[in-house]
Amino acid sequence: MRTAAALLASLLCLTWTWAQGESGEVIGNANIQEDGGKRNISPDIWAELKELRDMAIEQKVELRNSKSKIEKLEQENTAVQARLSGSESKNAVLEARMSSSEIEVEELKRENAVLETRMSSSEIEVEELKRENADRPKVAFSASLTDAGHVGPFNTDITLKFSKVFTNIGQAYSPTTGIFTAPVRGVYYFRFTLRDNRASSWIGAKLYHNDERLMLNDDYSTPTSYAYAIVANALALQLEKGDVVRIDLGASHGVFDDSNDHTTFSGFLLFPL
Repeated sequence: MRTAAALLASLLCLTWTWAQGESGEVIGNANIQEDGGKRNISPDIWAELKELRDMAIEQKVELRNSKSKIEKLEQENTAVQARLSGSESKNAVLEARMSSSEIEVEELKRENAVLETRMSSSEIEVEELKRENADRPKVAFSASLTDAGHVGPFNTDITLKFSKVFTNIGQAYSPTTGIFTAPVRGVYYFRFTLRDNRASSWIGAKLYHNDERLMLNDDYSTPTSYAYAIVANALALQLEKGDVVRIDLGASHGVFDDSNDHTTFSGFLLFPL
């Protein structure tokens, strides 16, 4: 722009010089001569004007090239901005995905923390149950009467001694006396079965809690050679520690047992109190 301004100033100076030459003055090296009423400009002036014109053309060409370069740069800048905008959009999408993934990770962490808490609570409960089970007394027994065959009848009631012990966890049942003694306060379950194979005879059993008779079960066999009688019963009892349970054979009643274990007595602790 500065060069164009300088050229414009030079052209103005030359025009002014030309105007002064018309009045017959001499300026610098440019000589204006009259010839038959015509004025001629010396070749030096034309050379300078041509040079100035060429310079102006070159400036125009350079200006056009500069404009082309500027337009090209602007296009490139637009393309770069478009790419940047696309990259920013992609970046925004990636950031949104990352944010969503971070939220999911946090949710999974919270769920995992809840699960760990539940597992910890469950493990504590299991340990407590193990301790309770370990501390809980284990009581169970089962026994049959004898291999000797017939027992009774007698003139008085007798306590049946179930001497063939199958199970006696806790050693609460005594095969010597036939008495079960509660080791702890709790609820116990008892069951008995008695059989006799004699005809025209009575079979019967009485279940006692301490000195209180709770059950009386008896039956009479028919007078045939193949007759037999069976009595059976069961109950749940709340016992205090030291309470006893037994089965008595009533007077004038008989019972039978052998290696097939027809006559049995069983019991176990349901739960302590």
